[in-house]
Amino acid sequence: MAMNPGFSDDEDDGLMNEINMTPLVDVMLVLLIIFLVTIPAMHHAVKIDLPHASSQPADDKPQTIDVAIEGDGTLLWNDRAVTRAELQARIAQAAQRTPAPELHLRADRKVAYERVAEVMSDAQAGGLTKLGFVTAPNAK
Repeated sequence: MAMNPGFSDDEDDGLMNEINMTPLVDVMLVLLIIFLVTIPAMHHAVKIDLPHASSQPADDKPQTIDVAIEGDGTLLWNDRAVTRAELQARIAQAAQRTPAPELHLRADRKVAYERVAEVMSDAQAGGLTKLGFVTAPNAK
């Protein structure tokens, strides 16, 4: 009684050495068609008549005031020399404007910080709350 192992060297007719891609392509095509049919149905749009605005946006940029402190301590208001009392009066006058202007402070390197702090204190006491420091970039 001979035992037949099921596979013999003579019978290679039942083995497949390649993957059959046809079922995979069929499934992918069916899924593609399903998605193409269902995507337009998922778009829900509600048509409403929105009002149109006729006003223009207000472009109220605050004015800037340049205050500079030179190396010898001289105060400049928009490139004009002023005393500290004049500076305080002009700051109080500028703070009354609407919108309040921005104060741009430029100070020389040689100026003591105490002098810069005095101008900042005068600006705060006068009512100017927006203060910016102007610096020069390093020249390389």
